[in-house]
Amino acid sequence: MNSPTPSQTVGPFFGFALPFENDANAIEKVTRAPAGESRDAIRIEGQVLDGAGEAVPDALVEAFRGEQFARCRTDGEGAFHFTLHRPVASDGAPCFEITVFARGLLRHLHTRMYFSDEESANRADRVLQLVDESRRHTLVARQEGDILHFDVRLQGEGETVFFAP
Repeated sequence: MNSPTPSQTVGPFFGFALPFENDANAIEKVTRAPAGESRDAIRIEGQVLDGAGEAVPDALVEAFRGEQFARCRTDGEGAFHFTLHRPVASDGAPCFEITVFARGLLRHLHTRMYFSDEESANRADRVLQLVDESRRHTLVARQEGDILHFDVRLQGEGETVFFAP
């Protein structure tokens, strides 16, 4: 009789292998804006936080859309950053797909990052409309000067909405 094997969690991620040179900077990898992307470069900064609101210092966060792909390991404060071309809406509101790998997770998590200055497109986005209105704000980045701020809360109060792969 076979018995189930124990589950393994994602990570930890060891700093000697990360970051890869310029991994958080998709702009250098893509010399022209990909189809469906604008020429505007945007910087996205945020933190990965656990259920107690504590920083997760060994997570890996990826952002992608179309030909763009960027990856960043969180630092001791749980912080990450990306530089990407701003996406253009094609089917729904412009957004980035975000994937999070972290200790204690059995599988990586999928979410989206929408833009706060795209209110009408966000209201019409069919995926965003599936999310309870009281939790939609967890998917919308805050504009702070020239930087977009997007935190990922893994659980607890203000938990980010995650989607099935």
